[in-house]
This record gives sequence, C-alpha cells and structure tokens, in this order.
Amino acid sequence: MRIVVLGGGFGGMATVRHLERVLRRHADVEITLVSRENFFVLTPLLFEACSGSLELRHCAQPIRAALRRARFIEATVESVDVDRQLVRAVAAEGGVYSLPYDHLVVALGASTNDRLIPGSSNALTFKTMADALVLRNHLIERFERADATADAAQRCECLTVVVIGGGLVGVELVGELTAFVDDVLRYYPRIRRHEVRFRLFEAGPRILPEVEAKLAETAARVLQRRGVEIQTSAAVRWIEAGRVRLDSDTIDAATIVLTAGIVPSAVASAMPVLRDHRGRIAVDATMRSRSHPQVWALGDCAAIPGPDGRPYPALAQHAIREARHLAGNIKAVGDGGAASGFMFRSLGTMVSLGHTRAVARVFGVRLTGFPAWWLRRTYYLFQMPRWDRRLRIVLDWTVAVFFRPDITRVDLRVEREQVTQARQFVEKSMEVARSAQPGMALPATSSNAMPRMAEEAGQGASNRGSMR
Repeated sequence: MRIVVLGGGFGGMATVRHLERVLRRHADVEITLVSRENFFVLTPLLFEACSGSLELRHCAQPIRAALRRARFIEATVESVDVDRQLVRAVAAEGGVYSLPYDHLVVALGASTNDRLIPGSSNALTFKTMADALVLRNHLIERFERADATADAAQRCECLTVVVIGGGLVGVELVGELTAFVDDVLRYYPRIRRHEVRFRLFEAGPRILPEVEAKLAETAARVLQRRGVEIQTSAAVRWIEAGRVRLDSDTIDAATIVLTAGIVPSAVASAMPVLRDHRGRIAVDATMRSRSHPQVWALGDCAAIPGPDGRPYPALAQHAIREARHLAGNIKAVGDGGAASGFMFRSLGTMVSLGHTRAVARVFGVRLTGFPAWWLRRTYYLFQMPRWDRRLRIVLDWTVAVFFRPDITRVDLRVEREQVTQARQFVEKSMEVARSAQPGMALPATSSNAMPRMAEEAGQGASNRGSMR
C-alpha cells in the first residue's frame, strides 16, 4: 500500500507521525511526505519569533528529524491526476517526481486571501517564517528612518502600523508588536511611545469573532490601553503602497499587514475533485473525498462536516485530532474494515495579547491575564515534536525574561548585490556632481577609483547592515 501525504504543516506532519505509529507492523506500506519546505512550523509561535522573544528557527522543526520510517521529498506539488492516481511534484532545481498512490492525503493548508481587497499585494502578510522575518526587518528599518528624520510627516508615516483583520491572527500579531515596540524603544531615544500608532481594522461588528463576546471585549480593552486604535465595521476598500483607503478616510502608514481571512491552497483548489463554494475539498465525516474515495483531506483545505453539518474551523487543535483519526481510518480501510466519522468538541480558544497577557476559554472555564497566557504557551510548547526543540524554546523564553529583544536587521542581500548597489549609488552621485559643475575634474572617474570607491561603499553597507 502506497500512501502519499501532501503538505508539511500541522495536519500533514501529524498524519505521517500517526501513520508511522499505527502501521509500524505493516512492512508492505510505503509512506511518502511531500512538502515545499524541509521544516514544520508551529505557527502560533511565529508571533513571538517576530518580536524577538523566540529565536526564529526554534519555532520550526526539521521534518526529517521528526520522521522514523516515512520518505520525505522536498518539492512543490504541481498537479494531482486523480484518475491515474499520480502526484507530480517539482523540486527547486527543476527535478520532477511522479508519485503513484493508493491513498492520497491532502493537507496543503491555506494562504492569505489577497483577492478580497484590491491592492492587497502592497501589504505584508503573516503566514510563514519568511513573513515573520520580513516584517521584523521592515519594522526595525522604519524605526531607524523615523529616528533619523526631522520631517514630521515622514516620521508619522514610519511610526504608523496598520493591521487589516481583527481575527485571531490580527489580534495576536498587534498584541505582540506592541510588546516588541515597548521593549525596543530604549534604543531609539528620539522616538516617544505616543508617536507610535497601531491601528486595527475589522470589517465585522467586533474583533475576535472566533471567541465569545465577553473575552473579545476584554482583549479590546487590553489593546486599547496600549494605544491600539480599534475600528470595527470598518471595511478597507483599497490598499496602496504606504496608504490604506476606507469609505471615509485615508491612512498613511509605512507598515501595512493583511490578516483578513484565508483561502485554500491553490493546488488543492485546482484538484479535479468535488469542492465546496470556498474551494475546499468536500469530504464526508470520515475525511474521505465525496467524489474520489482514494483521496483524503484535512485541515484548512478541507470542508469536514461536524455533527451540526457545518465544517469544523481551521484551527490547529482540530487539525491535530483530524490527523490522528484519519490515520486510523486509512489503517482500518487497508485492513478491510470501514472508516469511522470524525467527531471533536473544541477544547476552547486561546488568544495571546503579548506582555504576558491573554484571554482564553478552556473546557468552559474563562481565563484572562497571566494564567491564560501561561496556559497557551504551555499547550503549544508540547505540540512541538521532540524534546530538543522544546528545550531550545524554553531557554529562549527564559533569556527573554532578563534581556530585551535585539534589534538586528538581517540584510537578505548577498555581498555581490550589496556591492552592486553601492557602485550604482557612487555612479549616480558622480553624475549629479558632474552636472552641477561641468568643468570640474573628478578623481573618481579614473579606471581604478570607481571600483575602489564602490567596494568601500559596499563594505560600509555590509558593516552597517550587520550592526543594526
């Protein structure tokens, strides 16, 4: 029996690990996991990785280190031929893999919905490790510019952060960013805390529609005390570079982050199987495709009906339980039995607000403040596979108690790109100087001076990048 699992996120990784366990005595079973990244990200920890209280790599786990017998292929799924039962995947260097299967598990997740608001490509997103690093770099760079400039308008724009979407991701992100700003302002003596503006826009009547109204109100009060301006029933109509347009207002902001909803993976949405109106794979309660019984799906890209007929929400706690049940169903079918329906009652919802504050409802008990924050951290710590990674996370958290986050901005350009840009700056400045004084001879026009000046400028740019 050949089982192919697509996606290395919560659902995919958990499914493979449970398949390895339940099928450990089946020597004839081949399990293959295909993911475009060679690591699994514990996404609820990305917020702290962005703020610097957790090392970015520590919120991820190398996939190979977490597997026992399954085969792993780092590649991007290009297409799925459900009639021939064949997956086509392409590696970064162009290698092509054709993977036949008897059972296919689709756990490709979802991406930020950038089709909801025109101009969404002008906003940052917060979904991956790269997103967290880019946002962190961007914020630090804006603070550097604000601290150096005397222009009031530019300063205001640099210090304005807009988050579009008041759901779980948007609220947790803005909460963690306020904590980050409070911790690093000591390094920017020319910036006052009241100058930093956080604005959170939600199209619905309240933030955090995923939790009960009372907890959402508590979260709103906590954020507002930190200076976050929350606007509900405020639909963003257009996003421009450095500008957000609403029905009756326009906000200039150097940092715009889009967290307004998700859409299923493009590959999952393109598969020739039955899908719902949102593009998710339509499955029955056993998580088996309604149109192709060899295809199973779970997580954000699947519409799994609950007892009331409504699909289960796209939450990590559901994906983990779905994975365990799906692995058991594949074993049952392989042994000649029948698959059973998935039923799960939510344990609750936890929302971190930064600064050791959170709101939560767990097993019907309402928690706020430090207890909720501690419970959330503890829960997600134990969702990370392997004790070596858990220990690294705990050490990072312990260090963060005694030291402020560092403000190193990691320049993602290699040396060659830095030197090339520096050379272009030098050439441009010399052209300006020539045009200003046509008769003046410039020593940098000699054949050896230009490369030397460019290399020195490039070295300076490299040194400055490493010191930020």
